[in-house]
Amino acid sequence: MWNHRTMASRIEDYALLSDLHTGALVGRDGSIDWLCFPRFDSPAVFTALLGNSDNGRWLIAPTHADAKVAHRSYRGRTFVLESEWQTPEGTARITDYMPVGDRRASIVRRIEGLSGNVEFGQTITMRPGYGKVLPWVRRVDDGNDTEAIVAVAGPDALVLRGDELPHAVDREHAGKFTVAAGARVEQELMWYPSHRPVPTAIDTDLALEQTCAYWEDWAARYNKDGKYASIVERSLLVLRALTHEDTGGIVAAPTTSLPEDFGGARNWDYRFCWLRDAALTLEAMLTHGYADEALKWRDWLLRAVAGDPEDLQIMYGLAGERDLSEGELSHLSGYEGALPVRIGNGAVGQYQADVVGEVMVALEKLRLAGGHEDHFSWPLQQAMLGFIEKNLQAKDHGIWEMRGDLLYFTHSRVMMWAAFDCGVRAVRNHGLEGRVELWESIREQLHAEIMEHGFNKELNTFTQTYGGKVTDASLLVIPQVGFVHYNSPEMRGTVTALENELVDKHGLILRYETSAGLDGLAPGEHPFLACSFWLVEQYAHTGRRDEAVALMDTLVGLANEVGLLSEEYDMDQGRMAGNFPQAFSHLALVRAADALHGTENLCLSSDPNSTVAETEPADILQT
Repeated sequence: MWNHRTMASRIEDYALLSDLHTGALVGRDGSIDWLCFPRFDSPAVFTALLGNSDNGRWLIAPTHADAKVAHRSYRGRTFVLESEWQTPEGTARITDYMPVGDRRASIVRRIEGLSGNVEFGQTITMRPGYGKVLPWVRRVDDGNDTEAIVAVAGPDALVLRGDELPHAVDREHAGKFTVAAGARVEQELMWYPSHRPVPTAIDTDLALEQTCAYWEDWAARYNKDGKYASIVERSLLVLRALTHEDTGGIVAAPTTSLPEDFGGARNWDYRFCWLRDAALTLEAMLTHGYADEALKWRDWLLRAVAGDPEDLQIMYGLAGERDLSEGELSHLSGYEGALPVRIGNGAVGQYQADVVGEVMVALEKLRLAGGHEDHFSWPLQQAMLGFIEKNLQAKDHGIWEMRGDLLYFTHSRVMMWAAFDCGVRAVRNHGLEGRVELWESIREQLHAEIMEHGFNKELNTFTQTYGGKVTDASLLVIPQVGFVHYNSPEMRGTVTALENELVDKHGLILRYETSAGLDGLAPGEHPFLACSFWLVEQYAHTGRRDEAVALMDTLVGLANEVGLLSEEYDMDQGRMAGNFPQAFSHLALVRAADALHGTENLCLSSDPNSTVAETEPADILQT
């Protein structure tokens, strides 16, 4: 049958819809397989992505066996998805979008006939509670001789209204309809709290107009420039789409448990706000003129981490929630059988020593861009430096959230150095108050320690851990924060070691060698896209421009046809892996493109020790 499917589509076959509160994934086959209402981290009402169609989905597609999607794209610079279907009898377009700005948690699907007559089938299976709860469904009078379908389960209620509503068939609703050239069928599915009355119908034409206007106006603030301007623009839009409109919190991805290793257990919930990811997103936004978003993120940060610095977490909920306890959904079969399916994230209790450094670097760039510190923001940064000071000798879990033994990770120690480096400049260059002599002393102490224990002179490389003999892609961050120059002898040696140990035959780089067992999991994952973009940046800053461009072209070529990237990529199978779309991948893409564009007209000397001058961010904030 046209609507029969036992597993989810390939990750790259999905497109994202966003209303700045939550996101949905729509497959090329016309099925919405993932949707959490009303927030990114709410329980899903469509969970076929991590199970099967019985766990909830909304499919609208032509019934003809030879139907195919001839073209799929976002409308302009928006998240309004248009899919053009071709069949032997005619062509039609499905337009999917989530209204922005009206505080409705809803999805609109518009089907328009373009030529001939196209028969569509529809199946909608509403399953709140991550595909487990069977709701009470009834047809109600919607006024003006129209009906609506209402589904209620505990606190959640859904209402489906519009043309050609499906009918109850077993435990789902299904139906067929035909659209002729010039005809239109339209439906809206909306979530609302079950204790409230059924909301009124939406003006879909106005909602579409306002939604397109919002995204176009937001994107217009980006001054497109350079070879990769279009994919940078889409990446910035993705970062905005993953940012909660009200709180300013930025989720790492809108999904959970899409596997890093197909069939394996490297499956995590990314629907939360990592300080690291959010800080790097702030930098990307600042670089391209989105000062309001950067300030809103700073306000989110201040609220989230307010309190005792000793209680600092590496991640929070969208509104700053602290309890993100990890659990498993045993009723779901997992994406292509990858188990367990997790909600919540146990890494919330980890100590990751690099996080404060990323936050301090981002907030320094906000200062350099003209952002003023207030009575709250600078004291908080001082408190975070005090937190590092108290934990100066503590081992940590590292940037990759190792679930094995605590260690001294070189990247973490460098980011601690960077935090104090930013603190020193805040006092020396910006006139803020602080214990600058102490911070300078700790900074120098850390520098000497890192060079003694984190750099292996025999192997001529920085190492993953103190006293270790293997590398880690996070070492590519070391020059980004100014610890050494990109073209220093230490980094040249480190890049050589990385290329020998972690770069695959396609030029992409693994995060680390999983067979070492440091992460406490069975070995096996694919090249990490963010790290590969870091390698582009490293090449760009060291005169290896041809290699940088070649790798960048490979990486941007891995995006799907609507410009989205996952966390990792399996080059052998030619498919995406990990949660999707991934903020970390897109913000690293922006950095890499900026590095290539910034070095495009710079001529490096023949001296192998030459460096590319770094420029300060433009003054883009109101003073």
